[in-house]
Amino acid sequence: MAVTAIPRSPLLDEALGPGGPIVVFDGVHLQFDDTVILHNVSFTLKTGHTKIFLGASGAGKSTILRLILGLLKPDAGMIFVNGERVDNMSEDHLMAVRADLGMVFQEGALFDSLTVRENVGYKLFEESDMPLPEVNRRVEEVLGFVGLGEFIDRMPSELSGGQRRRVAIARAMTAKPRILLYDEPTTGLDPITALTIDEEIIKLRDLESVSSIVVTHQLRDAFFVAEHFALRENGRLRFEKASGTKADEAEFIMLKDGSISFEGNASELRAAAAEDPYIHSFLN
Repeated sequence: MAVTAIPRSPLLDEALGPGGPIVVFDGVHLQFDDTVILHNVSFTLKTGHTKIFLGASGAGKSTILRLILGLLKPDAGMIFVNGERVDNMSEDHLMAVRADLGMVFQEGALFDSLTVRENVGYKLFEESDMPLPEVNRRVEEVLGFVGLGEFIDRMPSELSGGQRRRVAIARAMTAKPRILLYDEPTTGLDPITALTIDEEIIKLRDLESVSSIVVTHQLRDAFFVAEHFALRENGRLRFEKASGTKADEAEFIMLKDGSISFEGNASELRAAAAEDPYIHSFLN
């Protein structure tokens, strides 16, 4: 009896092709007992671009990050990170993939007993054979990037909430990962402080070509990240409104009950709100 061939997924071809996306979800499904967490979720993240995940609590946003890190395994579908399939990868092999991932947690998750220098350089101090002077130079470099060079020998308890988040971003980028994952990076911060975190996300994307996935409930911050870009001219840093193809480098994904109900840029999201009650209620 002839066997009917299963069509090859276009996303799979894209994931494995030269210059393919840096993250690919292809038909990912996850459930715990009878509760569906994600259903047939497919998307791609291009190098140097941003995906911003929105949705109600429990929609599956943070689960996306755990799947990328390999902390959860899907029940169906495939996940690729840097061209490697991670959903069926062993823990030993995942360690190598995670070396190219940086994670910024909601509360910063700094070690209270370590200085800013020790927090930022922790991964290099503990997990690499980089000479100590080189580690210190890298720590100083990333702290300078986030504007906290003078705080290098302070303790986390001496920092404001916004400064702790920026230290967490510096720590995540110390090993020069190509992908940064942000889990509610501005929650609990006042609007002015949150803006400094938004600008760090934009700077890393536009000046360092870091690909980013942002999970957030904060619409003001989400739209700022999506609609602005950073450039440095004559040594001066500027943030400007994105337009044209630049505006398409950051896209929103709206999750509803574990499925993607919308994917597109900021302008398309606003337009969709006029027709979709779920999106309209979320944006308002």
